[in-house]
Amino acid sequence: MASNFVDYVKICCRSGAGGPGAVHFHRDKKTAKGGPDGGDGGDGGDVIIQADRNLGSLGNLVGHRHWKSERGEHGLGALCTGKCGRPTVILVPPGTLVKDLQHGHLLKDLQDHGDTVVVARGGRGGKGNKRFANSVNRAPRESEAGHPGEYREIQLELKMIADVGLVGKPNAGKSTLLSRVSRATPEIADYPFTTKYPNLGVVHVNFDHEYVLADIPGLIEGAHAGAGLGHEFLRHVERTRLLVHLVEPAPSDMSDPLDNYAQIREELRLYDASLAERPEILVVTKAELPDASTCAEFLRETTGREVLLVSAVTGRGLPELNRLIIRKLGELKAAESAATESGVVGELPTATEPPVE
Repeated sequence: MASNFVDYVKICCRSGAGGPGAVHFHRDKKTAKGGPDGGDGGDGGDVIIQADRNLGSLGNLVGHRHWKSERGEHGLGALCTGKCGRPTVILVPPGTLVKDLQHGHLLKDLQDHGDTVVVARGGRGGKGNKRFANSVNRAPRESEAGHPGEYREIQLELKMIADVGLVGKPNAGKSTLLSRVSRATPEIADYPFTTKYPNLGVVHVNFDHEYVLADIPGLIEGAHAGAGLGHEFLRHVERTRLLVHLVEPAPSDMSDPLDNYAQIREELRLYDASLAERPEILVVTKAELPDASTCAEFLRETTGREVLLVSAVTGRGLPELNRLIIRKLGELKAAESAATESGVVGELPTATEPPVE
């Protein structure tokens, strides 16, 4: 993923107005004064937001805040309806939440490739004079103007869709692990906060099993309240099925590994209580270091949990970690398929009229 990763934008959408109906009367060489045959105007184009799996962030929308669709064309004679305005399709990555800024409603959660939502509907075309003819007025010279389009301000928020999220303190080895088990190429350096935006990688375990792994930038104390861009990072953890919590055995700041583990757990809980209940695998990284085994044993005794010891440098423990992840994901997916799923999509509220220019 490029360094211009963007996961939050606001845009303004204006659909096209409908075209006016025509005032027209039938004329040909045999008919000098025929009846009304004015056609209706064309409908204005919609503004549509669509999920596209070829995108990884909302960076394509930076610098392009205003979106407008074509208006419908005028109606024509011979009862010909005007051409409808072309819709505008805005592409976003899967995992994008589409919200109405004015009403605060969630319009749709675009989770899968091809999912769409109409955020501004085009105005209806006006009626031609043929529709106004009656027994009293057989030659009406009136028609209807096209209906105005809609105007809506939209907030787009990307929450990455990954099976597994890597969490931990800065410099815990998340990016190195991601690069070792997948083809992702995150920035890696021996200092904290190297990762400034989430990275995704697909891990191919064998012919039948693969999963999507997200490297979430390092979390610090106060992340739940936004410290260190905590909100921007934590939102990407929300969609993961499973967390892999990485603990550095000998932090460069001389902090205690157990305290670091407890701090991240608390930040997850304070941000969203459900994250504290999310299935988790506890991993001590950098197994090549002398203190790694002692740290793993200490965490195992104090937390009462299974602790894996891995090294992204030597490859130690990575096969065991992958097998455990695949097993836990299988159990979670089986439980999900057995449960009744309910979508959470807000009603589409009435949009405002476009502002007068």
